[in-house]
Amino acid sequence: MLFEDASATIKAIELFATHFTLFQGPLMPKAYWISTYQTITDPAALAAYAALAGPALQAAGGRFLARGMPAKIYEAAVQQRSVLLEFESVAHATEAHDSPAYQEALRALGKGAVRDIRIIEAIE
Repeated sequence: MLFEDASATIKAIELFATHFTLFQGPLMPKAYWISTYQTITDPAALAAYAALAGPALQAAGGRFLARGMPAKIYEAAVQQRSVLLEFESVAHATEAHDSPAYQEALRALGKGAVRDIRIIEAIE
């Protein structure tokens, strides 16, 4: 046995798992893509964008956590569409945004909406 007791072995495995995966190297914090819309000026362009963007972001590893109209708004928020996706890392989210498939979706949207997209790193 590598360590004298099972608890030392478990602690060593937990420490390893906290900092590394078998083949991927150091773990990176997950990232969240937050998209909030201020105005939608062309619903048809938004629909064309959504038809392309959803599959492009999912193919790039994105997982939709929430999307739609807010249940409740506070402070300077507007009652408009919001989208929340989870990615494995900021690098993955950035690659998804810059991918040819997502860029095609952006071209379909054109000036059909004014929105804000932020990619933030998870705390843990």
